Order: sequence, then C-alpha cells, then structure tokens
Amino acid sequence: MTEIFVLKPNDVYGFFELKKNYTRNYSIGTALAIFLHLLFIGAFYLTETYKSESTEEKSKDIVIRSIEDIPQMPIVPIMPHVEISGSVAAPKVGIPVPVHDDEVSDNQILPTQTEIGNQHTTLLGLENGTIQLVEKIEPDEKVEILPNEKDFVPVEKLPEIVRSVQPEYPEIARRAGITGKVFVKVLVDKAGKPRKVLIYKSDSELFNQSVIDASMKSAFTPALQNQQPIAVWIVLPFRFTLEGQN
Repeated sequence: MTEIFVLKPNDVYGFFELKKNYTRNYSIGTALAIFLHLLFIGAFYLTETYKSESTEEKSKDIVIRSIEDIPQMPIVPIMPHVEISGSVAAPKVGIPVPVHDDEVSDNQILPTQTEIGNQHTTLLGLENGTIQLVEKIEPDEKVEILPNEKDFVPVEKLPEIVRSVQPEYPEIARRAGITGKVFVKVLVDKAGKPRKVLIYKSDSELFNQSVIDASMKSAFTPALQNQQPIAVWIVLPFRFTLEGQN
C-alpha cells in the first residue's frame, strides 16, 4: 500500500526565495554603487578644476625685467587737499602821540626800513594798544599744493614713466630665496619728479627700502588737468624673482 503525503504551502520567506532574487539584487546594488562613486569623483574633480582656473586668472603676475616690461597699471588719481590760509594783514603804523621829554627812553632803537624789509619772520605792529602779527610773503613766490595720499584728483592724462630704475635685490632675501611683490604709492609733482613714496602693499619688508630708493630715482611725465601739469599720486608695482622661477 502506497502512502501519499501532501505538503502544505509554506508561507515563510526562506533560502530558495533569497537565492532566486540574489542575482538581480546584486546587479542593482553594484550598478548603484558604481554610479554613486563616479558621481562623487566627477564632482570632486570638476570643483578642483574650477578652483584652479579661478586662481590662475586672479594670480597672473608680471615679471619686471626691463623698462619695456613695466605694465600700465590702473592709477587711481587722488584729489588734492587745499588748505585755505587766513588773510595776512599789512603792517600798520600807529598814530604818534606827543609825550614829555622825561618819558622818552634814550636807549630805544627803532629798526630801519631796510631791516624791516629783510625780516622773514613775523613782525609786530601796534595800533590802539593792540599787538598785530604780520607775516611777510614774497609776491613772486609760488607755493605748490601737494595732494594727500587719500585725496581724489581728476586728471586728463596720467603720469608716464620716463626713466625707470630697477630696485636692487636685497642680499639677505636672495640668500634666503625670498621672492614677492611690492606696490608703492608715488607722489609725482608738476615737474614729473617723485616727491614722496609710501608702501601700499608688500610681501616682505626686506624689499621695501630698495623699492623706495628706486622709485625716488625714477622720472615721470607730469599729470595734466585742463592742459596744466598737476601733482598726483600713482601706484607702481615691483616684483622680485630669482632665476629659474616664474
């Protein structure tokens, strides 16, 4: 007699079900992992490339090796600060008052007209008992008004370099292999001569004095305003590099 056993359906999710879906799930997981890795790697390289291009555009340096290599840097004109001095009164002669002979001092010495005219200091005048300070000003003397470094000066034509003096490379910086850039503000007067030099920006203090000396020995054409020469501040760049370095 043959016995027949009937297996009841098993609702438990077991080994055969897992094995059946293993290949499909493994392929999906592998593809998703590869896609995410490629996405992160691509984003990283794109970000680094963008940063590198931006940095290269911002840090384009110019090496000054001769006067022809000096670029025309944008020069910010500065407005001169005009100081209006008070009016100077002319010497006034007081009205003579008669006195008794015994009140007159025999030791009193009055300056002559020549001595008064040769005085360069302030003079004292008396009028109605008031002391008045009088300053002698030469009529032919012309005082050039120099602008302050922070003042704005509108100009029609900016100064141009006529004679450029290259700064000496400091020996200490050369031995230490120090390089860098220095920007200076130069006050160019009506004659095109540098009157004052200020350090605007410097990578190393070792270069400052050398740049100041070179700037003071340079020569420029004066700035023009209404076809007249005026004094103005300009900015000059200098770069110190060693051989074999860009």
